[in-house]
Amino acid sequence: MSPARIGGPRSNILLRDEADFDLAIRLRKGSATLGEAYSFISGLYFRGKMAYVEAFAAPPVGAPSALIIVPGLGLVPPQTMFDAGQLRGTAGVPVEESNPAFTAPLLRDAAMLEQQGGPDCQYVLLGSIATAKYTDPLLEVFGERLLFPSEFVGRGDMSRGGLMLRCAQSRNELSYVCVRGATVQGRRPEKLKPLHKPSLPKT
Repeated sequence: MSPARIGGPRSNILLRDEADFDLAIRLRKGSATLGEAYSFISGLYFRGKMAYVEAFAAPPVGAPSALIIVPGLGLVPPQTMFDAGQLRGTAGVPVEESNPAFTAPLLRDAAMLEQQGGPDCQYVLLGSIATAKYTDPLLEVFGERLLFPSEFVGRGDMSRGGLMLRCAQSRNELSYVCVRGATVQGRRPEKLKPLHKPSLPKT
């Protein structure tokens, strides 16, 4: 999964020393997970990723079901405990394919993941493929086995998040295509239909 951006309004709210809501307090104490922090910062987009992974992840034995690209740290499980200082530290690492501080840990962990998964394992990138910042390092390790949901083409972040939430709810998995050589720009799809909310039980 691609990371949430640190430095925007929601991350500033979460990282304020005066913030008194539960997640902010736990983050300062180091008892919040990376997945929780990114879900707050990125909102619908990252919540959609987390829900989709929970619904459809099928890793080989011994391999993790999901990992997050974290600037400067490589690939990190979403359940990893994080603190505010660590989160701030990642903001100082430019997410660029030409930046060794970003790519070296990513390549290191991708190589370890490739060994765990074996030669037949495929890897799905839940993130943007419109730029090379994620795809170039991952393609170097995974090659033709790096996939992404074809339904992402033409959608913005919020639309992708909403789509993944709907797929997780309906248990309809997206279609995957190889990143290498894929069409990454396309017509904007129709707007998503309102998300169905389960009805409350009658009393």
